[in-house]
Amino acid sequence: MNIDSFHHLETVRKIILVLPGVEEYSCYGTPGFRVNKKFICRLREDGETLAVRIDERDKWMKKNPSVYFITEHYQNYPSVLVHLSKVKNAELKILLTEAWKSRATKKQLKEQEDLK
Repeated sequence: MNIDSFHHLETVRKIILVLPGVEEYSCYGTPGFRVNKKFICRLREDGETLAVRIDERDKWMKKNPSVYFITEHYQNYPSVLVHLSKVKNAELKILLTEAWKSRATKKQLKEQEDLK
């Protein structure tokens, strides 16, 4: 893992691991994150791209197509790919929180509200 990949991974960790129930695990040989054993996101093999499970991917891709995109492989999945070197941390936090919310339990959602 190169220094940029490590930096990107640390940024993702700081954002996502504070959300209730999130755990890091190995997903297809790369660092991934899940809640309730449900996939949220993973660092792709290039170390520069994050695959995020999100239902509203078109919203993100229209928002900033230089940051959010898909490849043919992801066409039939509710996922968006993120260029980590181009995304702003505040935007990444919103995206990952939305992805987490779609997989979290009601109890975990309440825990998150109580933390604010």
